[in-house]
Order: sequence, then structure tokens, then C-alpha cells
Amino acid sequence: MPKHIDMKQPILDKNDAIARELRQRFADAGVFVLDLLASPGSGKTSTILATIDALRDEFNIAVIEGDIASSVDAEKIKAQGTAAVQINTGGACHLESAMIRRAVDVLDLDRLDLIIIENVGNLVCPTDFDLGENMKAMILSVPEGHDKPLKYPGVFQVSDAVILNKADTMPVFDFNEEAFTDSVRQLNPQAPLFKISATKGDGVDAWAVWLADQIRAVQR
Repeated sequence: MPKHIDMKQPILDKNDAIARELRQRFADAGVFVLDLLASPGSGKTSTILATIDALRDEFNIAVIEGDIASSVDAEKIKAQGTAAVQINTGGACHLESAMIRRAVDVLDLDRLDLIIIENVGNLVCPTDFDLGENMKAMILSVPEGHDKPLKYPGVFQVSDAVILNKADTMPVFDFNEEAFTDSVRQLNPQAPLFKISATKGDGVDAWAVWLADQIRAVQR
């Protein structure tokens, strides 16, 4: 009988060990870390920019941008006056804690309250990798369809908050909000659900108020 060799578990074990080190490092510095998950085109960067605008008066914020290639999103963040570190994975479909450690080394943690990690656009791979974050949140945009919780249950189950973005486009698309909400509640009854339109600012305040409460709780 052939032997089964698990290649994934050693990778995850190494990742988790570094993530534990990072989590302690963040805790010592009083920095809250948000790992933001979403598929390409969902509006991750626009949501981050809207979140920064809502929180910048109270918190010092930096962003770690994860992409397979390019630095387009990091440049958008920097243009708004926020520190941003770009990670290019070179093909990998997710960020890992070792990548975050290298990015954090160029940030001054003592000056920060919040780090937002924009993970690589993917609804599958990033769910398995602990980055030392305080919480994961995921974004789904209305054009992606209300059936995504049924197709990608894992990302909804691991998320501490769910953001439905581009809500202003709901009349244009065949999006069943009730079916979507019911599916999310079945998978993750504890996670708050925020309906926003990031580029217009609609609904962002409720999300930002909730996130600010989570940050303050860590800093006490």
C-alpha cells in the first residue's frame, strides 16, 4: 500500500509558528491587524481607502498590499498619505506569515494603531493561512452574485465580519439579498454583515464604527 505524504501540514505548521510570533509582536506594540479577504474586482482597495478616511482622525494606519504582481494598489494607498508596503507573491494565490514578517520589518509599529492587510484576490487559498491578525473580514461585491456563500463556504466561516460592497448596483444585477443574508447567517451567525458602497461612502460609517470598537478593545 503506498504511503501518503502530507505536504500541506508542514507548510501550515511553519506558517502558524511565525504567525504566533507576529501576533505577540503586534500585541506588544498595541497594533490591531485586519486581514481583508476578497476576490479580484470586489472593491478591496476602495473599501480600504474609505475605511482609512473614516478612521484616520483617531488611528494611525498602514496597509500591506498583497498581489501576484504590480504595485498599483499600494500606489493608490500612498497617494492618500498612508504608509503602504507592497508584497508581490510571484504567482502564489495567498499571503503567508513569513511574507508579512518581512513587510512588518519596514514599518514602525510603535507609531501605528491599525494595519490592514489586503490579501491576494482569492476566496479559497487565504483562508488556511494565519497571518498573526486580530481578525479576518471578507468582501463580496453584488456583481459576484448572491450564491457565493454556497460555493465558497470556508471564507465566510472564518471571517469575523462580512462586507457586501457595491450595494448601489443591486437594482442592476439579479442579486437576492435575502438569500445571501440567510446563507451567511447559516454559515456564520456571529459575524456582523455590513452593506456598503465604498466609492460613494454609503454604509461605510457603520463598518468603521464597528472596526474602531474592535481596535479600542485591543488597545485597552
